[in-house]
Amino acid sequence: MCSWCWGFAPVAEALVQQAQAAGVALHLVVGGLRTGSGASLEPSTRRYILEHWQAVEKSTGQTFRFDGALPDGFVYDTEPACRAIVAARSLDPQIAWDLVKLIQKAFYLEGRDVTQASVLVELAEQAGLPRIVFAEAFDSAEQFTATAADFSWVQDLGIAGFPTLLAERKGQLALLTNGYQPLDELAPLLGRWLERATSA
Repeated sequence: MCSWCWGFAPVAEALVQQAQAAGVALHLVVGGLRTGSGASLEPSTRRYILEHWQAVEKSTGQTFRFDGALPDGFVYDTEPACRAIVAARSLDPQIAWDLVKLIQKAFYLEGRDVTQASVLVELAEQAGLPRIVFAEAFDSAEQFTATAADFSWVQDLGIAGFPTLLAERKGQLALLTNGYQPLDELAPLLGRWLERATSA
């Protein structure tokens, strides 16, 4: 539910393929962009967010659906979507990546309310997870705790912007990007890191 992450999605997909081709393990961590306010969007906040979406669309070329987006009463809480990813990751890490795409498309292209458990369960099933198994994981105390742990890890590293890509070798983290960058800038950067990582 981060507009820059949606703008970054094609870049991320290409980088994931690049890393997988090199045999590097990937780990998806959720950052918790907007969590827990419980208040519906104020009209001024809604305008600001939609202007931001327009800027992301212009910068990245990713399409957004603006008609009916962020309707009256919408509570912009990313915790449920984040927890859905964490629950999916616990069940099948590869499917978690697929679920990210489905949640982003549902929110940004279809105008669906991905803060609702029923929508997230449906999307998880589309991604390939059994509905009941996913629903139980999504509601479990374990996944609430695991989601909070992701948020804490991100905060402890001082990461404030999304998307962020980190590379890890021998316990050391290297920042590849904090924020959107195009593929032609990031692919060579990742390529150099992969060369060093696989030759070490």
